[in-house]
Order: sequence, then structure tokens, then C-alpha cells
Amino acid sequence: MASNILFLPFRRTHPVSLSASIRQYISTKYDQHPDMFIRDMDAIDKLRADAVNSLEAHTSGIRKLTAYAAQLVWMGGKFPIDIGADFSWYPALGFNTQRPISQNNLRFELANVLFNLASLYSQLAVSLNRSTSDGLKSACNYFCQAAGVIFHIKTIIIPDMRSSPPEDMDVMTLESIQQLLLAQGQECFWSKAVKDGLKDGLIAKLAAKVSDFYDQAAEFGTKSDIISTEWIHHMTAKQHHFAAAAQYRASRDCLDKQNYGEEVARLRDSLTCVNEALKESRWINKIVLGDLNGLKSRVSEDLKRAEKDNDIIYLMPVPPKSELKTLDRAGMATARVPQEVSDPSSTLGEGGIYGQPLFAKLVPYAVHIAASIYEDRKNRLVNVSIIDELEGLTNQLKDLLQSLNLPGSLQALEKPLGLPPSLTTHAEEIRQQDGVHRLRRSMHETSKLKANDTTIYQEGVDLLRSEAAEDDRAKLKHGTDRWSRQPSQQAAEKLYAQVSEIDGYLKSAASSDELVKSKLKECEKVLNVLSGSDRDIEEYVPSSRRAVMPPNVQHAAADLRSMLNEVSRLESRRKRQIEKLRDKAKQDDINQVILAEAARFEREFPMQKIEPAQFENLFEERLERYDEDQKSIAKEKEEQDQISAQLRQTNTAFTSARKGDTSTREREQALQRLENAYVKYKEIISNLNTGRKFYNDLAKIVNRFRDDCKNFAYQRRVEAGQLESDLSNAMSALNLSQTTSLQDQKQRESLRSHYSAKAPSSEPLTGPTPTRAAVQPPTAPAPGMWNPEMGIKFGGVTTPQQPPANGNVHNPAYPNTRTRGGQWDANQGLRFG
Repeated sequence: MASNILFLPFRRTHPVSLSASIRQYISTKYDQHPDMFIRDMDAIDKLRADAVNSLEAHTSGIRKLTAYAAQLVWMGGKFPIDIGADFSWYPALGFNTQRPISQNNLRFELANVLFNLASLYSQLAVSLNRSTSDGLKSACNYFCQAAGVIFHIKTIIIPDMRSSPPEDMDVMTLESIQQLLLAQGQECFWSKAVKDGLKDGLIAKLAAKVSDFYDQAAEFGTKSDIISTEWIHHMTAKQHHFAAAAQYRASRDCLDKQNYGEEVARLRDSLTCVNEALKESRWINKIVLGDLNGLKSRVSEDLKRAEKDNDIIYLMPVPPKSELKTLDRAGMATARVPQEVSDPSSTLGEGGIYGQPLFAKLVPYAVHIAASIYEDRKNRLVNVSIIDELEGLTNQLKDLLQSLNLPGSLQALEKPLGLPPSLTTHAEEIRQQDGVHRLRRSMHETSKLKANDTTIYQEGVDLLRSEAAEDDRAKLKHGTDRWSRQPSQQAAEKLYAQVSEIDGYLKSAASSDELVKSKLKECEKVLNVLSGSDRDIEEYVPSSRRAVMPPNVQHAAADLRSMLNEVSRLESRRKRQIEKLRDKAKQDDINQVILAEAARFEREFPMQKIEPAQFENLFEERLERYDEDQKSIAKEKEEQDQISAQLRQTNTAFTSARKGDTSTREREQALQRLENAYVKYKEIISNLNTGRKFYNDLAKIVNRFRDDCKNFAYQRRVEAGQLESDLSNAMSALNLSQTTSLQDQKQRESLRSHYSAKAPSSEPLTGPTPTRAAVQPPTAPAPGMWNPEMGIKFGGVTTPQQPPANGNVHNPAYPNTRTRGGQWDANQGLRFG
């Protein structure tokens, strides 16, 4: 049905099981089971079905669309925007309305739903009875709300989409649509003012603002590749129409104020504007054209009367257009965002018109991220800043003992026969742990983990290489000009950065593995001795001859034994301190505290997206509980420095007392080798545990890397298929597309030049004089040759006949021929010529 105002068409979509994507995401990314949210998942699917099927101008659609939009905004705080559902929507405007656009993006879905809400408001405005004041008032309100929704999409939704917006949602297109809707809302208010009989001066101000809105809509429309030329011509005609209407009403105001000369000037300008609008008559509908012709008739009559009265009676000077005062504007239409759109939180929760928000009991995604961030910081603080420092101090002490040949030198003197108790304890510990066999098994398991990580990593690298090779082949096939998408390394810059990063991890780990193997090789023979029976160890350790120690040696040995006992107590205390710290860190569960803080954020800022950065103050406060443990490191270092100095001094005295005594030299060396092997054994075990943890952590990284490579390769193949399809279609319809684009370009350039040109002068332009082209007589065909003018003749052979005076009345298109017989015989076939 034709109308003098436009409406936005709806966008269409395909059914999408949003609940399936939510279920999959919850099961893979959250600790909660998806079955806890079955009702919520059913509800979101129903809300979407109701919203996307609201494609008729009925007020019930407003609730369906805004309810679904409010839940989408709420879900933005619970899920990432790329939740895993591909939403496909067909553009509402432009040349590609039959080609859907798909994005895995909740914001993309929200933008399309809100666009349909704006379309619904505009169609409701068009469907109203605008012949009454109440109908015009409601239509104006709907247009203002539609403009407000478009403004909200443009300023809030599109910038937060994190991807390219649809082609019919670029800035120029949305700006043109918004100004068009405001123009039509202002036009409804102007019509109401006319119907209510308001003063001409006020009506002129309202009409001038209508013209401004249409002017801006047309200007933005010419800068858009989506707004059709028909719409631009409609807006241009409307702009001049309401400029003329404004001057006409201003002229009537001048008549009331007895400004007869200005009345004539404004009527002349009004007539000029009407004529400018009528230049668009080829492209506008009959209703708009009828409005223009009606206005022109009224303006022409009033101008004729005003000029006659002024020339004969009033004799007032008629000012030129440049001296006319610019009309004031009265803007009554503004972009008004509905509260359901601007503040969705008011529609959800207690007292909300749309009930409780869905997935309210689901822990927000940002909370999981925040908890993992705290765990990383806590582990780094406890393991690196505290435990590693304490173990480093202990290792320094062990290195000192080895350099002083302790405790082997003292054990050889104290127990010249048999095995020292500490050595027996160490040997029993190694035997229980299966000694070298345990180390070999652990190394084999670590190698398997490494091989698995390397295989998964290589799969991801191969996927990237394969995709890059396919892209290169496509470039060679189609050429770089037509194959214009980004190269693989630019399109997946982060993935290619991960390739070198993970490769560095693997090379560094391989170097560490070789170092551990060399440690085992150095001490393997001695460890085999420690893994054997006590008799084997006794055979390895030679006995000494001395049975009685001199008093000075005995005193020095006692002092040294006392210092070694002090060292043992220090090591044991640190070991307990480290275990206590690990238990403390293990029991430090921040999840409940973060959930409480997130609940507070949701209560105070319901629609604000929760970000991990909001928990920074909580993290700092929580980590303060480890301040005392950090301070204890300095005390431990100070105490160790004192013990180390005393140990060196005591060992020097012991060595001096035994100066010249070589009776226990071989036994000392054997005992020290066994002690050093035990220390190396513990060190290798620690290294292997660290390596196993590293490869297990790396497995998560390489699995995610491979999955990202799979997704990237799949998306690129889909994109390549679509691009190849576009190229083949473009080649098959090259001539048609070139012709269309040239015509469209010429129209747009003419419109742009129209807006850049100066305002028309008061002198009317002289129209071109119509001329009739001379008609050339048809050329007679050569005899014996058929041409389209001869037609198809049925029956026998035709014979030339003289036509009757009035021509061949049966076949007027063929005046020089006449068929023989009145009926066609199928056996005769078709005869040409």
C-alpha cells in the first residue's frame, strides 16, 4: 500500500538452538552441570522463537523483542560473546537481502533483534490512522522510539560487538535511518499542528525542522552504499516539500502581520522549493506527488493574489531572498530510547515485567577467570617467592657441606667400622622407593607426556601450514587482486605467535630433560650401591684402622657433630615450614569470596559486565596473609649465614686437629660419595616431578592451540568457499553488474553534486522544449530472406496479394501478406519467409 512515509523492513533469520550451544559451553567451561539449567535453556529458546517470528505490525511484538533483548544483555555478563552459536540474519536493506550474514556473537544477535524492534515501531507508526490527532500523536511517538533504538544500536551495541557490523548497520546507514525516522516523527507532529489549527508561525517552524531532518537523512544516505536511490529521491523531495510548506506558512503569518512585501517574497521562495521537489517526480510515489501538486496549486494561487494586491493596493517593496530572515526551528521529534532497551535491568528480577533473569545461578565466566588469576598469583607467590627461596637456601647449605667433605669425614672417624646410622636410613629410603628403577620409570613416563604434547602441537602446526598452502593456491588461481582476504599469518597472528612460543617451551624442556639424564648417569653406579643390601654397602665402604681418638680430635669432632646436628634441625624446620605453607595455600579457597563479591556487583550494577579487573582489591587484600611468610625468608637467610660461618670455623678446627692423619681417607671419600649420591637422588626426583607437572600443564596449552587451529582452518575454508562462490557469480554476471554499478554511481554522483551545489536562485529555470523525433520508414527486407517483421505463417505457401484499401484487417502487422486458407494443417508444418 502506497504511503507518503517510509517504514523499515524486518530482518529475517534461521532457527538456532541457542540452548545447545549454552549446554556445550557450560559442560566444557564451568564446574556446574548443565542439567541444573534445563528450564533456563528451554526458556531462552522460546524467547528467541517468539522474538524472531514477530514479523507483523502488532504491539504484542514489542514485549517479545524487548524480553529477549533484555535476557541477551543479562547473559552478556554470564557468557563470552562467542558462545558457539552461529546466528544467521538476512539484511533488511541493500542489494544482498537474500544472502545471510552469520556470526558467532551474542552482540550481533542483540543488534539484529533491536533492529527488528525499530522496524516494528516504524511499521506500527505507518499502520495507525493518521487522519486523527490521537493517531498522529501515537505515530510521532513510535517514530521517536524507533529512532532511539537505532541510536542505541549505533552508539552502544555496535562499538561493543568486537567484530565487523553487518553491511546495513554501518555508521552512515544507521545515521540516515535515524534522521529519516525523526523526520517522519516531526512530520506527524506538523500534521497534528495543522489539524489542530495552531498558528501559522509555529507551523512554519515545525515544517522547517521537518525539512532539516529530511535533508540530513538524504545527505547521510548518499554516503551510504545501502540506502537505495528511491529512498534518497523520496527524502530529497520531502526536504524541498517541507521547505516550501515552511515558507508558505511563514507567508500567511506575514499576511496576518500586514508584511505584504515579505509575504510575496516567501511565496516566491515556496514556489521555487516546490518546483525543486517536483524534479524528483519520476522516482516518488503518487501520494507524495499529489501532496506536492496540491501545495503548488495553493502556493501559486496565493502568490497570484498577493502580487496583485501588493502591486495595486499596498505597494510594499519585495525583499530578495538573501534579505529574508531565516526561519526559526521548533524540533519536537527526538531520538527517545525506550526504557526496556536503555535499562534492561529494570525489566528483570524482583518486580520486573519480564520475570527473573535466566542463568542467575550460573557463576559468571569472569568469576572463573578471576579465580584462576588469583590461583596463579597465589601459586607464584608461594612457590616462587617463598618456597623456592627457602629451598634455595637449603641447597646452598648442602653445597657447603659437600665442599667441606661433610658429613663423610666425621662419619668415617666416629664409626671406623660398619655403616653410619644416617647412611643406613638413606639406603633404606632408596630401597623402599625402588631407587634407580623408579627414576627410569619416571623418565619414561615424562618422555611419553613430552611425545604426546609434541604430537598435538605438530597437528596444530600442520593445520596452519595446510591452510596457508590452500590460501596460496587460491591466490595463484584467482590472483591477488580478486583474492583480497588477509594472508594466513595476518588473519591468525596470535596462533602463529603461539607456534614459536610453544616451540620455545619444548626446546627449553628438552634441554632440562638432558640435564636430568646427565645427573642420573653421573651418580647411577653409586645409587645402585645404595639400592643394594647393607652387606653390599659395607663392602663398598672400607673400614679404617683407628679405634681410639686423641682428646683434641675427640673435642673437635664433638663440636663439628653439634654443628651438623644444628644444620639438620634447620633443614627439618624448613621442611616443616614448607609443608605448612603448602597446606595453607591448598586451603586458601577464594571461590566463595569471589562469588559473594560478584553477587554484590550484580546487585549494585545489574547490567554491568563483570570483569576480572574488578577483583584486584580483593586479590591484594587476600594475598596479605602471606606477608609474614615472605618476611621470614630474611630471618632464615640471616640465621643460615651465622650457622654457615660457625660450620666453616668448626670444620677448620676439626681438620687442623686431624692434620697428618690419613688412616680414614678412603673411608671418608666412600661415605661422602654415598651421601652425595643420596642428595643427587632427591634432586633428580624433584626435577622429574617438576618436569611431569610442566608437561601436564603444557598439554592443556597445546590442546587449546590445536583446537584453535582447527576452528581457524574450518572458518577459513568456509570463507574461501564463499569467496570463490562470489567470484564465480561475479564473473558470470560481469556485464550486468558493471552496467548496474555504473548507473548507480552516476545517480549517486548526481545526488552528491546536488547537495554540494548552491541553493537555487529565485529565478525559475526554463524547462527544455520538447521535440518529436522524425520517424524513419521501415526498410524493406531483401527477397528470399526472413526477418522478424515477416512473422510466422501457417498453411501453404504465401502469395503476394494486393491489400484491401483499409489494409489487412486480419493481420495488421503484416500489410503486404495474406495467408491462404482459414485453418492450419499440422501435416504442413511451419513455413518461414
